[in-house]
Amino acid sequence: MKIAGHTLGTPDQTVPEALQLFRRAGLDGAEVIYQDDYKSGLPVRDEAAAVEAARVADGEGIPIIGLTPYTTAINATDETVRREAVEELRSAIDTAQTVGANRVRVYSGAWQPDQQDHAAHWTQLVRSFEELSGAAADASVVLCAENHFGTMTQTAQDTAKLVRAVNSPSVRVLYDQANLTFTHDEDVDAAFAIQGDLIGHVHVKDLVFKDPNAPFVASETARVHAEERAVTSRVVGDGSLAWSRILRRLREVGYDDVLSLEYEYRWHPQDLDDPETGFRRGAEHLRMLLHQLDLQAAENGADS
Repeated sequence: MKIAGHTLGTPDQTVPEALQLFRRAGLDGAEVIYQDDYKSGLPVRDEAAAVEAARVADGEGIPIIGLTPYTTAINATDETVRREAVEELRSAIDTAQTVGANRVRVYSGAWQPDQQDHAAHWTQLVRSFEELSGAAADASVVLCAENHFGTMTQTAQDTAKLVRAVNSPSVRVLYDQANLTFTHDEDVDAAFAIQGDLIGHVHVKDLVFKDPNAPFVASETARVHAEERAVTSRVVGDGSLAWSRILRRLREVGYDDVLSLEYEYRWHPQDLDDPETGFRRGAEHLRMLLHQLDLQAAENGADS
């Protein structure tokens, strides 16, 4: 598996500077935020910025493997609003082609538990993914619906339901066990039983609970505010997530692709090492676990 850095973890660097940091940290690629007014992101519909990012990525030997838009209105019941969101995601697909990325993270709309008319919003969500799937296929890009709070696919159950409803090889699950864990949704085994055959991308991060019994609360989609948090972010390997088991399960379902270190330094810098240190330590831990799995596989093969 290849290990990529995510520019969520480099808020003080430009995209070219983040790519250089990822190279120094020993990473294999980059997932880049696609959003206006974020220093470490590609602005929406900015062709020149995308071309320059592709040039630097090639020079640094750090390919851009994916883009992360923050578009949320693809489940809007107002058709004008929904269509504008769909067009923004079309531009993300175009930009992915420019930078050489083959996947785009997609929020499954915006949704809070107390909202009304779930069925109507769900219908719009599926419709949007169906409309975008053709453009994604033409661009050889996979749209990855994330297990993410504040959307209509917070749970593995709902994420798998969406992907199966759209029924396109260009729409897959973005598996994020940390998100499922701090929202008190599916554990590792349940997540794989539900969506393991649909995984097209993986986000990697770690955490410890401050209060494991506190109910999950988040008033927006992109992040959990400090006063709402029941967890503390950690460098991968320093937290409570069973990454050895998760990696083994990924191999069992045939996933041998990118692990994207979604280092949450943009939102929670007080919890974490500086980005270069954190990315390097996280990647080293993942590689150590993958090596252990290789050794176990070799031993099991020798015994059979």
